[in-house]
Amino acid sequence: MSYRIPMGPYHPALEEPYKLEMFCEGETVTDATLHIGFNFRGIEHLAESRNYVQVVALMERVCGICSNIHTLTLCQAMEQLAGVEPPPRALYIRVIMAELERLHSHILWAGIASKLMGFKTMFMSCFALREKIMDVLQAISGNRVNYSMNRIGGTNRDISDAGDVLAAVDKLESEITSTVIPIFTTSATARSRCAGIGILTHERALSCGVVGPTARASGVPQDIRQAAPYAAYGELDIQGTVETAGDVRARLLVRALEIIQSCHILRQALTRIPSGPYNTGDGKIAFAAGTAVSRAEAPRGEIVYSVAWKENSRTPSRIHVRTPTYANMPAVRWMVQGARLADTPLIQASIDPCYSCTDR
Repeated sequence: MSYRIPMGPYHPALEEPYKLEMFCEGETVTDATLHIGFNFRGIEHLAESRNYVQVVALMERVCGICSNIHTLTLCQAMEQLAGVEPPPRALYIRVIMAELERLHSHILWAGIASKLMGFKTMFMSCFALREKIMDVLQAISGNRVNYSMNRIGGTNRDISDAGDVLAAVDKLESEITSTVIPIFTTSATARSRCAGIGILTHERALSCGVVGPTARASGVPQDIRQAAPYAAYGELDIQGTVETAGDVRARLLVRALEIIQSCHILRQALTRIPSGPYNTGDGKIAFAAGTAVSRAEAPRGEIVYSVAWKENSRTPSRIHVRTPTYANMPAVRWMVQGARLADTPLIQASIDPCYSCTDR
């Protein structure tokens, strides 16, 4: 029996409004189409009427989970146009905030994935750990969600005691490695629900142009922190995390390994952070006419900002953002083909979609 079934735009398995329309033969999905644009906010257009201070605050609100990486990437592009070089301490602070945000994002995703598996005990454990990560972010920035850390020429706040943050990271790593990762990597529940479903082959991953953990789970060793280092990443040891199975379990394992890798990077950054100023001060900033492009490795993958400025203008003439979800979401069509209808909520969640970023 052939039929068509929509999932969304509002559905318990979806964090945000979008629609996955599936074509089925019995309980097997034969094809699917994805529809977005249900929550368009016009942030890029609003940016054209904001000055260089206001636009940083605005773009931080593109996404609540990965707000820091948006302002980091934006500031890097604007620093190119302004000819501003952040001091070394600021570059290390940017790395520390970016990796704490990656921990937060991956643990949050692990909790949501657990819920979709029916593994509610694990969901509660993940969200308890998430609270502890948010406590560390709050201790540094004063905020639990939008941290307001980045500015043109550095950061708004210093890390006054790296030792306290390091101790908190060590404690977090101990809890994560003793609870979350062993359960996700050895649990019969996780294995039975994730192994062999939602497969995205290496060839299909390349043709779709997927990024981040979604790409690395299909054997594509793509990480901007290594390929095109920014901030202080070029001075740190970063090991690639790659799996080849391309299924939901591989995407889960890549994120689990990245949690450990983020703790390793944080330990390096916190012990090596140089002394000195953390921004270039409050002097007037002048922008050259032209376009600057900046990219970084967000928790979900490569994020790209293009910033255009006109001569003698107080506001940008154009800011364009290419988010990781925008690159990853077409691959969902290939992941669900041949899957059981009951597995599709978990499959679409395995790319860690953020339609807040995409429908900006």
